[in-house]
Amino acid sequence: MTKNNQKTLYTAISMIVGFALWTIVIQFIDIKAIGPQNSAVGFATLNQFVHNLTGVNMSLYTITDWLGLVPLGFAMGFALLGFIQWIKRKRILKVDYSILVLGGFYVLVIAMYIFFELFVVNYRPILVNGILEASYPSTTTMLVMCIMPTTIMQFNNRIKNETLKKLISLSIIVFILFMVIGRILSGVHWITDIIGGAILSCGLVMLYCFVSKLKFLDR
Repeated sequence: MTKNNQKTLYTAISMIVGFALWTIVIQFIDIKAIGPQNSAVGFATLNQFVHNLTGVNMSLYTITDWLGLVPLGFAMGFALLGFIQWIKRKRILKVDYSILVLGGFYVLVIAMYIFFELFVVNYRPILVNGILEASYPSTTTMLVMCIMPTTIMQFNNRIKNETLKKLISLSIIVFILFMVIGRILSGVHWITDIIGGAILSCGLVMLYCFVSKLKFLDR
């Protein structure tokens, strides 16, 4: 293991541990029933301040919700690529290592999504279609910040044209920023939900980076 990859692993572990601590802390500090149907939330003063500042923008919520299909589209594209390679090469282990790691990464992201749907930490600051939904961590933030950075890495490994690489990377980064900021301004999440989603995503992406480099180190 190189020093750089070792640092990547330590960063991944630190971010994931940080997310776990953040998740614990927000359940004990400044708890107040400021949500709909008297739902309680931690860091209530901060959350209420940001929510009052942004208000609720359902149009922006709808836009970011629909655009949430974009990372899913990329994920399905890479899954299809892996499936085609599997069929052509007749063995799953002959599929590109980076695609196999990416598949495992997607499974991990889905597992996180399901876990926090079942074990609710926070509910949304608003009712959506009259329903009080789970809000922590922001799953849209998590999907965008997990899938899109790994998409950049995949494209960078597969595209030779440097100009095209930079253009695609810049476009994806702008998309990520728009989605995260849009999610904050839509007012459908507490700010602590967005922060939690961002921390978890960074940890998972760094973990992906670490694992994806291991194969190349063994060659």
